[in-house]
Amino acid sequence: MKYLEAIFHISAAHTAAADILAALCSEAGFEAFEETDEGLCGYVQQDLFDEEALKRIIEEFPVEGVSITYEIREAPYQDWNAEWEAEGFQPIIIGDKLAVHDGRHLPPPTALAIEIDARMAFGTGTHETTRLMLSRLMTLDLRGRRILDEGTGTGILALAALKLGAREAVAFDIDEWSVDNARHNAIINSVEASLKVMQADCPKALKQIEGLFDVIMANINRNIILHDLPLLAGRLAPGGSLLLSGFYAQDFPIIEAKSLSLGLSSAPEATLDAHTSSSSWICLEFRAPKA
Repeated sequence: MKYLEAIFHISAAHTAAADILAALCSEAGFEAFEETDEGLCGYVQQDLFDEEALKRIIEEFPVEGVSITYEIREAPYQDWNAEWEAEGFQPIIIGDKLAVHDGRHLPPPTALAIEIDARMAFGTGTHETTRLMLSRLMTLDLRGRRILDEGTGTGILALAALKLGAREAVAFDIDEWSVDNARHNAIINSVEASLKVMQADCPKALKQIEGLFDVIMANINRNIILHDLPLLAGRLAPGGSLLLSGFYAQDFPIIEAKSLSLGLSSAPEATLDAHTSSSSWICLEFRAPKA
């Protein structure tokens, strides 16, 4: 996929201006931000960039006295995980039970291990939303369950579900590199027979997939989640769980309202996650009515 990068210049002494801007820019399709020598740099998929929304965010910025300008350019097509591939990473432990590791570093012998070889795909377990989703998965009884994973990246969430006892997982992503990487990671984790990976967006993927799912996961952009929620809710088995992340705490009300309007209900711990997640990221669980 092709990315654009926006360099934001913020002329204000307000210490939280950059964090507020980064949170609001999810409405314009932005996925990630980093501080650079040029200023705050945001990354957005070219096909998902909504510049009109970005202009509106800046015009209506909620902090007085803040001046924001930006410049857009095409981001170099790069291996986002080049440093990980070159140097590897220390095992990431989730809940003292699940360990995500690369081929160079062995996990603790007592941990349920997932090996990730990240090749131009997101999802090594370092981002807060991935950790939150993995932690949430570990609270569910996945034995014999059927799983759907939207925006799979490296396949880490689908792989974790299978390692935790799911019988089958279907994953899809619009990025061909992610699809290839997820398939590769399924092989090195010896679950390739149980994981089907497709290159498609949500509407196209669901046209090719039959049946309902016990657990559906989406760790992606807020706007994509809102757009796809009706389709995802329609594929939840009675009593099934929908796990959502990839957005900020301030997006909780709109995500919850949309989910409830589709007949889903909040899991008992959903609000707790919204208040305890790090860096203002949240992970939510909604459930379909029981038969």
